[in-house]
Amino acid sequence: MIRVALVAASPALRAGLRAMLSGDAQMKVTDEAARLDDLNLDETEADILIVSASSASFTAPKAGLPETSSVLLLSDSPLAATDALRTHHAWGILPTDTSADELLAAVHALAQGLVVGPRELLLPEETPPASRGPLTERELEVLSLLAKGLPNKQIALALGISEHTIKFHVSSIYSKLNATNRTEAIRAGLRGGWVTL
Repeated sequence: MIRVALVAASPALRAGLRAMLSGDAQMKVTDEAARLDDLNLDETEADILIVSASSASFTAPKAGLPETSSVLLLSDSPLAATDALRTHHAWGILPTDTSADELLAAVHALAQGLVVGPRELLLPEETPPASRGPLTERELEVLSLLAKGLPNKQIALALGISEHTIKFHVSSIYSKLNATNRTEAIRAGLRGGWVTL
């Protein structure tokens, strides 16, 4: 059984959250409060605290939340709260208009000790490489196919050029990347961000 405490200023929001959680037989709401200060954190049996951002100030380092509980913050501006939440072994942030399925999935994930949140918060944006490095477009194509493990003959077929030309490109790639074999060339290409596996 996953025990949940709800902290939200609005009785309607608490009722809505309770209704969403009631759809899962593995969850039980044990405590409710309008403000975090109103919840007896020392005596709560809750495994997960679901806190509406308007119900607590998250400017303090620990935000008054018990470190032993997992915390799910409902907020439309999650970046301001992440430092406070990171003091907990499991935490999550969801928008206030989250669906019942998302809420239930988040609570289950937190109960397993996972972190939950929007992709842009948890995974930094992937930035494309600033340049293609020292390689030409054709050499990048050849290096990409080398990274897929293709031999010269198959690379030649894939690119519609001769195997002799592929050998020339491979030799040029080795020279430009200061590599002596395919593995070193692929490693340099990965480090430079010019190829992906």
